[in-house]
This record gives sequence, structure tokens and C-alpha cells, in this order.
Amino acid sequence: MPRSPTTPRSSAYLSALSQEIEKKLQRLFEVQLDNSEVLLRYSSALVQGATSVFWIDIQTNTRRFQSLFHYLLEEVALEPTRLNKIPMQAQRDLYLLLSRFIIFYNSVDKLESFLKNFPVFPNAFLVGGPADFFVIELADQLQKLKVEPVLLHYLSHIKALLGMELRMTTSTRLKTCLYSFTSPGGPMYPTRAVRHAAWTALDFLFPVGQYPRHLISLFFRLLYPWYWPSSCWNFVLSCIKAVLYSLLRLVFSSWEKLKRPKEY
Repeated sequence: MPRSPTTPRSSAYLSALSQEIEKKLQRLFEVQLDNSEVLLRYSSALVQGATSVFWIDIQTNTRRFQSLFHYLLEEVALEPTRLNKIPMQAQRDLYLLLSRFIIFYNSVDKLESFLKNFPVFPNAFLVGGPADFFVIELADQLQKLKVEPVLLHYLSHIKALLGMELRMTTSTRLKTCLYSFTSPGGPMYPTRAVRHAAWTALDFLFPVGQYPRHLISLFFRLLYPWYWPSSCWNFVLSCIKAVLYSLLRLVFSSWEKLKRPKEY
């Protein structure tokens, strides 16, 4: 999907929006507010504004507001003195927001400390622990993504979830989400690159049942004859590439063997 060009009007809007969020941040963390209602209002505006600008980055596949995300993650969410200045509900909303964009802004290395500082939710006994909340938000985010490079970025970095202890319902939700990207057609209409990335992520995170899944997928593909020509063509191309790579490796290995006696 091509990027939309940045017009002067959109640049001015982004600049104004960024300045407004900075004002909210300054008001929240540098000024002492005793009125809980005002504090909650500013906190809610912060989360809503950050959501809007992060989605602008998603839609344009840019990272203009990466510094804002890193500030919210490292200087607020992972900094208890600042985090405790905002109401508990705003803390929860902030963590859910960061859960949806932490992969996009290349902050997977902070995931462990992020989950350790996750606030307590009142419905935790029904949903699960911090990892469950994080994965649920991430799965919902994947379903909303329409920009192919962004979706491929998420699918390539989602392997960081390996080893997380999840409830069965959360695990099934993630598996269903990934599986929805493995088949052509609706409702997701994924491209071939997205389908392959989804299969790779699905097989990596859920190796049990890998071969039955592929057999079932192949069976359903046979029900759609209009996909056969493209599938056969891609299969032939893959075979040709595999043969060429094998021949090149054989040639280079033979060349190395011929060069070794001359070196002595």
C-alpha cells in the first residue's frame, strides 16, 4: 500500500498535535495538580492524543512520534514516581496503549520490564496476568492493521512472545488471529508475503499441530480453483530458486576445495 504524501496542512496538523501532547505531559508531570477530576481529564487526553498520533505513524509507515512513545514507555510507564502521578485508570489505559505499539516502535527489548510493571486490572481473575493483557491487545492490533509493511514488521517481531505463560483462551485467541492471515481472501485479504510471514510466526510460536494445520490449509486452498495458477507458479519459482541456490553452493564449495592446495 503506497504511502500518502505529506502535505503542508498535514505537517502543520501533526506539529500542532505534537505540541498539544507535550503541553499535556508538562502539565501532568511538572505541575502539581490536586484536583483528581482535572488530573483524570488530562490523563485521558494524553492517552487519546497519543493513540491518534501513533496511528498516523501506522498508516504512513513512519515513526515521527517514536520519541514520544519512548518517553511514555521509559520515562512514564517504567518510572514509578511519574506513573503514580496519574490515576490508576489512566495507568491501565496507558499500558494497554503501549502494548499495541511496542513492537511497531522497536521496543521489544523492554518487554520483560514492561510486563513486570504492568498495573493490576480489576478483571485480572477472568483475563489472566500481564502477559495475557498484552497478547490480547496485540492480537486486536494485528486485526486492525491494513498497511502491509507494518503488518510484516509485527509478524516478524511477534516471535518475542515465545515462552510467555498464557491462559488457554489467550493462546487460542492469538493462534486464531495468526491463522486468519494464512489464507487468501476475506476477511483479511492478506498478500502472499503476509501469508508466509503469518505461517512462519504461527509455526514458531505453536509448533504442536504444525503439519495438520498445513494439510487443512491445503485442503481449503483446493476449494478455490482460481488460486491454483498463482500457487503453481509460485511453487515452480520456489523450486527453481532452491535448485539455483544448491548449484551455487556446490560451485562455491568446489572452488574453495580447488583453491586450498595452492595456499600451501
